[in-house]
Amino acid sequence: MVRHALLLPLALILGAAPAAAAEPAINIEYERFTLDNGLEVILHRDASVPLVATNVWYHVGSGDETPGKSGFAHLFEHMMFQGAKHIGKDVHFKVLQEIGGTSINGTTNADRTNYFEIVPSHQIETALWLESDRMGYLLDLLDETSLKNQQDVVRNERRQRYDNVPYGRDRFAVAEALYPEGHPYRFLTIGRHEDLETASVEDVKSFFRQWYVPSNATLTLAGDFQPAQAKELVQKWFGSFPKISEPVRTAVAMPELKATVRKDLDDPFARLTRIHYAWHSPKIMSDEDFELDVVSAVLGSYGWGRLHRALVLEEQSAQNVNVYNAGAQHSSVFHVVVDLKPGQDPARAEQIIARELDKIRKEPVTDAELQRVLIGTESGFVWGLEDLMGRVEQLQLFNHYTGDPGYAQTYLKRVRALTPAKVRDTAEKVLGKPRAEIITRPAAPPPGAGPGEKPGPKPGPKSVVKDAKKG
Repeated sequence: MVRHALLLPLALILGAAPAAAAEPAINIEYERFTLDNGLEVILHRDASVPLVATNVWYHVGSGDETPGKSGFAHLFEHMMFQGAKHIGKDVHFKVLQEIGGTSINGTTNADRTNYFEIVPSHQIETALWLESDRMGYLLDLLDETSLKNQQDVVRNERRQRYDNVPYGRDRFAVAEALYPEGHPYRFLTIGRHEDLETASVEDVKSFFRQWYVPSNATLTLAGDFQPAQAKELVQKWFGSFPKISEPVRTAVAMPELKATVRKDLDDPFARLTRIHYAWHSPKIMSDEDFELDVVSAVLGSYGWGRLHRALVLEEQSAQNVNVYNAGAQHSSVFHVVVDLKPGQDPARAEQIIARELDKIRKEPVTDAELQRVLIGTESGFVWGLEDLMGRVEQLQLFNHYTGDPGYAQTYLKRVRALTPAKVRDTAEKVLGKPRAEIITRPAAPPPGAGPGEKPGPKPGPKSVVKDAKKG
């Protein structure tokens, strides 16, 4: 993920290979320590440019929500920009912009919520002060007015980005087909209108007290700073917070579809017929997760992917083909999405999809296909580390899912160990199971209203704080 261009010499990332046949080593230098209150801190020094990236991951996402309280993780992402006791109301962005801050934002997905900014290196203390104030003193300014404001913002965001856009219904239909009532992944990160509307101040305060505690957060600093000074500043601004036990999480098993679920949707915003297949797949960073990345690339890569070549280039019946494995900590979802050109026969497209899925399940991918994916994966990973915030996010991601911020070399070893046979076996294991099939067709829009909404005033402008996309 590229948020701020900051070049780092590759020599600082890639260890020199002692021999031509040796694989290059990846090493993102970091130091990790934990405050007495449980706050985890990761430091990564890069003095090439006088900037510091501040990035806080709270280990809570929509996958930690309970029935009737969907959307709370994302709602709280918005609340964290409303202000806190010492900085005041609605000044977070203003303060950072006045000191030259950039890349100021927050994101939420099923597994975590993060907040970040890049500031000039001499302003590192300002960034830490802002993050500490909202970690420790946000509830002092939280009231009905601020909550109502952000409830309206988030509900408008749902209308603008989910309810009143092409294929918005498709996203909800896939989740409902795959996950039973009560499962935390049944409702998307944005949440349900009725849950967002009925959220009370006490509901939001309880969510904060449970999840926004130092022991459930990881603060990562990267850039031009002196480690000793950074440690002193972190202790100064976060060390006085009390130790509160880390929230207890309940393990959530991956659901299993007993039979394929098929649903037809009429979408007044869509202009093309969409075929969307989705399967349950193993959780992120599992063995099968790596193999499924190969499967998705071999099927869906632009130009050479089997489905893309068959439907877009040869048959010329599809406008777009998208294949991806959306990883998450409880379980993941493997998607095949095809948007047909006007007038094309969906049945014919499904025959071709079935043919290619059967082939990749029964026959190993070719060595050339596998090497193409592995080279692309490794080169993309390395080039992504040139960006300062990209390195920060990689440290955070590895830490969150494996407990080891320095997992880069192990990650690449696992990628390099993939074989055509392993890819075939995983494809058979996952794609041979029942799936969700959501077929969306264009429909005439109802007069004066979007689907599921009563006619009324047009939604306001989008929130500055945006939801994260995964996968």
